[in-house]
Amino acid sequence: MEAPEFFPPSENLTAAVVHPLCEEWKGGSEGAIFHLASIFLVLGFMGGSGFYGLLYLFTFLTLGFFCTTIWSWSDACTTDTFLWNFALFGICAVQVVHVAYRLRNVTFEKEFQDLYSYLFKKLGVSLTHFGKIVACCEGDIHTIEKDHCFAMEGKTAIDKLSVLLSGRIRVTVNGEFLHDIYPFQFLDSPEWDSLRPSEEGLFQVTLRADNCCRYVSWRRKKLYLLFAKHRYIAKVFALVVRNDIADKLYSLNDKAFDSRGFRYDLRLPTYCHVSPLPELDRTDGFLRVPAQYDRGHRGRVPITITAPEETD
Repeated sequence: MEAPEFFPPSENLTAAVVHPLCEEWKGGSEGAIFHLASIFLVLGFMGGSGFYGLLYLFTFLTLGFFCTTIWSWSDACTTDTFLWNFALFGICAVQVVHVAYRLRNVTFEKEFQDLYSYLFKKLGVSLTHFGKIVACCEGDIHTIEKDHCFAMEGKTAIDKLSVLLSGRIRVTVNGEFLHDIYPFQFLDSPEWDSLRPSEEGLFQVTLRADNCCRYVSWRRKKLYLLFAKHRYIAKVFALVVRNDIADKLYSLNDKAFDSRGFRYDLRLPTYCHVSPLPELDRTDGFLRVPAQYDRGHRGRVPITITAPEETD
């Protein structure tokens, strides 16, 4: 029995071996362009997620593959290496243009960017959805001069939803001070939540600017149309509006005292957190919460905030 031949005959060895074996390492380097390409590729693969992360990643990959294209044309001198690197360079360049275009569509003014960071980002709302919210108000920012009124008690119609961006608004009812509204709080959240989409109503409080204020406002009809198209945005607004109402109710606790100095808990309008005494059987001394804050909100003060799940 003859032993199997693992190698071809010596006379056919040259024809069988197409590529020569690496007999020794080159003494020199591949050149500065090859090393620069490697550095760009390493930096590119360190990119993160999101629009800015993708822009960072594809920008460095484009530079890296551009350098490898030049290297393969000048040093390697092989057609396949050049074509592959040139194809990858073109793909990454197209991705840079695409991501930059998308990023341009979700870039906002500083005040809108601050509104997103303070109110919507912590709920996980994407920049794409926030762009639709900004488009609903057409990107307009309004100004109220000092001592001018945003709404007057019993006169101004409830036809929009507004968020204060800067300044301070004083809220009064029958000339009595209730509380202040600060930046990134809703101006009319109790009025908004007290009406159904088909109902109309008037403000029961007066909102007057303590200084020059800027705010963003959404018209009711346009905002309800946005809610009908995007249920996720509707859930987000329901969450932030009702949380804002809860904050306003808690701010009223600082003045919720009876004639003897006992503090009342507005979450339980008929009880107070004090030891029971015989004279507390009388209820005529309890503080009454203004109707616009009490209507439809008893027992609905949120304790925890959970971001709604995105469904569309």
